[in-house]
Amino acid sequence: MKAAFLLTGILLLSLLTGCLQQTQPKPTTPQSTPQNKEPPAQKPAQLASSATGRGTPAEAKAMLQLAVEHYQSAGRNQALADFTRKKSPFADRDLYVACIGPDHILVANGGFPSLVGTSADGWKDADGKSLGKATWDVVSSKGEGSVEYRWYNPVSRKIEPKVLFVQKVGDDVCGVGAYNAQER
Repeated sequence: MKAAFLLTGILLLSLLTGCLQQTQPKPTTPQSTPQNKEPPAQKPAQLASSATGRGTPAEAKAMLQLAVEHYQSAGRNQALADFTRKKSPFADRDLYVACIGPDHILVANGGFPSLVGTSADGWKDADGKSLGKATWDVVSSKGEGSVEYRWYNPVSRKIEPKVLFVQKVGDDVCGVGAYNAQER
């Protein structure tokens, strides 16, 4: 009988230890990445996490710049696949890269991969603003810029104000947005 209690105690302790290890926060130090078709390692400035667990506009701009560099060095197909994977350095907390092709079809989205293949022309924010049109209008006139709107945040699961930084890369338009829980 004592052996059964001892065995049960060991099993419970093992289970508890395993659960605790799974809930521990993952380290935010850069990992070495293989050289074959893997995205570049994060730059130290991008590893900083805001106190609220949200990405900042500065971090969104930095991620967009990293995405543009990756698109130009790895090529369109590899970059779009990397952006949609939902992995660092192209997805971090509530920041992710999304790209729209020249036919206005979403070709990459690290926040909502299921939207890849849909038309950006039909997208409207929570207030009815046409996002695809607003995005194309910005890049058509300047090649880059920003769009403000209200969108679903996959981390908080709420509709929140967001600013999207966009840039034309090749024939595509890529962007990274930062949510802001405070109304503007």
